Amino acid sequence: MTNQQARQDLRRYADAWRFVSARFLASLAAQIMIVAVGWQMYARTGDPLDLGLIGLSQFIPFIALILPAGHVADHHDRSRIVSLCYVVQAVSALALLVMTLRDTAETWPVFCVMMALGAARAFSMPASQSLLPNIVPPEFFSRAVAMNSSAMQLAGVIGPALGGLIYLAGPQVVYLCVLVLVIIAAILMGNIGRTRVKDATREPMNWQTLLSGLQFVRSRPLILGAISLDLFAVLFGGATALLPMFASDILNVGPAGLGLLRTAPGVGAAVCAILITVRPMTSHVGAWMYGGVGVFGVMTLVFGLSTNFYVSLAALTVLGAADMVSVYVRHLLVQLETPDYIRGRVSAVSSVFIGASNELGDFESGVMAKWWGGVRAVLIGGVATLMVTGLWIKLFPGLWQMQSFPQRK
Repeated sequence: MTNQQARQDLRRYADAWRFVSARFLASLAAQIMIVAVGWQMYARTGDPLDLGLIGLSQFIPFIALILPAGHVADHHDRSRIVSLCYVVQAVSALALLVMTLRDTAETWPVFCVMMALGAARAFSMPASQSLLPNIVPPEFFSRAVAMNSSAMQLAGVIGPALGGLIYLAGPQVVYLCVLVLVIIAAILMGNIGRTRVKDATREPMNWQTLLSGLQFVRSRPLILGAISLDLFAVLFGGATALLPMFASDILNVGPAGLGLLRTAPGVGAAVCAILITVRPMTSHVGAWMYGGVGVFGVMTLVFGLSTNFYVSLAALTVLGAADMVSVYVRHLLVQLETPDYIRGRVSAVSSVFIGASNELGDFESGVMAKWWGGVRAVLIGGVATLMVTGLWIKLFPGLWQMQSFPQRK
């Protein structure tokens, strides 16, 4: 290795650490912020519908902008896009801080801020998901994916609890902390070396280019199988939406127990991500993905049948670890199987699938629980997940037989 190559690899390793650190801080800030916004909104209005509107106001611009955002990620510097999205997040935190200090009574400004955050998330997701292959050496890529997943899961675990603790000092303190965290994240991401998309050509933004990511996914059975398997697993097996019902009516553990139940999947996922970082998957990756989804379904059944808090806690922890396995394989497969010039648009399609599965999965769980009760809803979801796993083995045998990850394109 020449001295120039050594310097390039050193810079790319440093960029990888900046990337992971920036995403961790921004995700931590987002988790802290959403806890404060929800708590403050409900304390002000006492209307649970407003809590739903907080999520909806973020989801609508996300769905509307995600495909154009994928096109932008393939034609502009991805690290700068993510850094600008963090700036929008910082401005949003500043706006919430000003509204809190002025004791603004109206709720519509808060929903406007949430829409801005949803729009920023739409542009940030495909750019950040497709950025990592540009900034790490090939031999470090699988570990970098696991490190990034670990950071995201860790932020998801400690963010809500930290947000609740900081809120004790007042919402204005929360928004000030969020502002500082996101500014640091924007600086870290902005200091990543410029990431020119390989083989990029200037294409006009039209329906053909916007849908090219979807067409690419349809033409690649491995990617289509991985994304759709994850979609239906979350869609049918999402038990987390019903956790308040289980904590209150079945396990009788109150709000403190509910907090532990919500934390358990994140803990399992974080531990699994750390293990994958230390020992990345190198063989039987297709079987690992199907196995992760299968265990996810089994643990959903265990949780649905359990009337013991500790058994339920353990089931949710294993469920989170199993979900991490499938997420890791899917994310790595999508990034490695996709050429760099279209990676942003393909990541946008993946984001649509996963985002829709989370939102629709919560809705499906609520409807099923309304019709047949919480326990039956969870059990039906677990059985459906296992059935989908078996069906997908037949529909996508190449994914099941995949022994190792493809080479980066």
